[in-house]
Amino acid sequence: MLLVDPGLFIGTAADLNDKPGLADAAVTHILSVDSEDPTCLLPYDGGFRRKWINVLDEATSDLLSYMDDSFLFIHEAVEGGGAALVHCQAGRSRSATIVTAYLMKKHQLSFAEAYQRLQNTKQDVQVNRGFEEQLCLYEAMQCEVDASSPLYKQYRLTKITEKYPELQQVPREVFAADPALSSSSEVSYRCRKCRRTLFRDSSVLSHPVGSGALAFSHRKASNLTGDIECTSYFIEPVQWMEQALLGVMEGQLLCPKCSSKLGSFNWCGDRCSCGRWVTPAFQLHRNRVDEIRQHSIHKN
Repeated sequence: MLLVDPGLFIGTAADLNDKPGLADAAVTHILSVDSEDPTCLLPYDGGFRRKWINVLDEATSDLLSYMDDSFLFIHEAVEGGGAALVHCQAGRSRSATIVTAYLMKKHQLSFAEAYQRLQNTKQDVQVNRGFEEQLCLYEAMQCEVDASSPLYKQYRLTKITEKYPELQQVPREVFAADPALSSSSEVSYRCRKCRRTLFRDSSVLSHPVGSGALAFSHRKASNLTGDIECTSYFIEPVQWMEQALLGVMEGQLLCPKCSSKLGSFNWCGDRCSCGRWVTPAFQLHRNRVDEIRQHSIHKN
């Protein structure tokens, strides 16, 4: 068990058996980031505040979604004059990820700076590739897990494909509300043929522009141009798509009202016309939809 920051220790599952050590460190809160139930590891009550994140040390596991809650848990211990122990089995990857996220948020550090600070204290830490990517994403979101952020929505969709490979079930909360069932002043997009509202601006998942024709170098040169342009909207799934998506990896996206073809989806990803690979991909062609903006009318 090592002190990383005032009131914050990182350790291993074995540290739960060190009653004198926990007492000497004034530990009041224990955060277990482990797939094994920590109540089986702690042989006595001790009056600790407990939190358990049940997660495996795998690149596909989700720790990003717990980073803000974990920060608040540790902060509660520090502000209350106690200390928090964050542990996993070996204290190298899962617990190191949560501790790094805490350092980033508390001290406004980049991932690289926070991780280096932790390594200076515990040289054997080595977060896995997936957790490293999540910490970089946490940094990109200014250390705030915002469920409405396009970055987080794209991340959440990627995790769905890993968790539900057969896609026989997809959590209902993944689907954005059907904009045709409610009114809003937000920019919306309608089917060009029947005018049915399909999605709102908040559902658009933007991506960095790709390398253009270079991304399609495997195709015949005569079919390539130098233009870099996104000819589709990549969006989060909307409720009207639900039946079309279940149980299949890819397919067409049809207008729920007139059945005209709007685009396609592929849970494994697809390439945008700009050359960027997007995973998963729910794309509606720009020439099949119209953007609708609300204009306020001022009366004299």
